[in-house]
Amino acid sequence: MEKVVIFGSTGMTGLCAVEAAVKKGLNVRAFVRDPSKVPNQLKNSVEVVQGDVLNYNEVFNAVKDVDAVVVVLGTRNDLKATTVLSEGMRNIINAMKEANVEIVSVCLSAFLFYEPEKVPPMFKDLNADHQRQFDLVKESGLKFIAVLPPHIADQPGSDYQIKHDASPGRAISKYDLGRFLIDCLTQSEHYGKICGISTKH
Repeated sequence: MEKVVIFGSTGMTGLCAVEAAVKKGLNVRAFVRDPSKVPNQLKNSVEVVQGDVLNYNEVFNAVKDVDAVVVVLGTRNDLKATTVLSEGMRNIINAMKEANVEIVSVCLSAFLFYEPEKVPPMFKDLNADHQRQFDLVKESGLKFIAVLPPHIADQPGSDYQIKHDASPGRAISKYDLGRFLIDCLTQSEHYGKICGISTKH
């Protein structure tokens, strides 16, 4: 594993994934809508590619020549109904197949472990697009790692735990989540799996 592309790399968790990948010595391509959001201390350590995840050609150019893909698409604090996450994911999956890239880690939401009627109403619309994104990933035939974090905390990293098909706890540090999104790319025991993650207490 030498080169990765990270989609959503200037979001809270995305930046942590970029930092974790750089620390690991990987070549990192950061796919961003707005290059000015890449922090100065990372600018010289990564290849910044400007693009829109809804533009297939831009996505394909970002995916070719990499060994793995990390998807941390989000809407920041916007909870309105959207299709950006699922449409972007469709482009990423199709580009991966065209470029013969097999491994992808995807950050989703622990609400996907809930029955739909138990998801808090304010998150329902956004969660519906996470579900569409999740379905595309599961049907992709790729070596995917679907990571479903609970509350993402802005606190220092510590030890974390992973559980397949269930959430092991209520919170995870953004740094630990970013690190796992990178580390799992080379951990074949997580391929094709749904990973709950939380801080280990």
